[in-house]
Amino acid sequence: MSKRDELIEKYAADIKDKIGETVDMDLLTKVTIGLGPSIYNADSSTVSGSDASEVERVKTNFLIKKLGLKDGPELDEAIAKVMEQYGVSNRNKYRAVVYYLLVKHFNKASVY
Repeated sequence: MSKRDELIEKYAADIKDKIGETVDMDLLTKVTIGLGPSIYNADSSTVSGSDASEVERVKTNFLIKKLGLKDGPELDEAIAKVMEQYGVSNRNKYRAVVYYLLVKHFNKASVY
């Protein structure tokens, strides 16, 4: 099993255990592959929900540029909802899981 496959399994377990959702493995795999080498770096593989610049980066680089959404309060609300869903006290919020949940929230699986 490759390192990427191991990470995808870890992300799937996080979604099942911490969020309680059934995982769309095909979509999770595509989102993870889309993140490229950032999933292997300890700092870039996670998202800090309490860091305003990090949240802004997710909004700008992922929701607006990648998913093609228009900027507005609904983007901030969606990020806040996903952070709440993932668990505010959970310190390791994996970027692939956060992005996966945002893709599902906005029903944008077609981008992948």
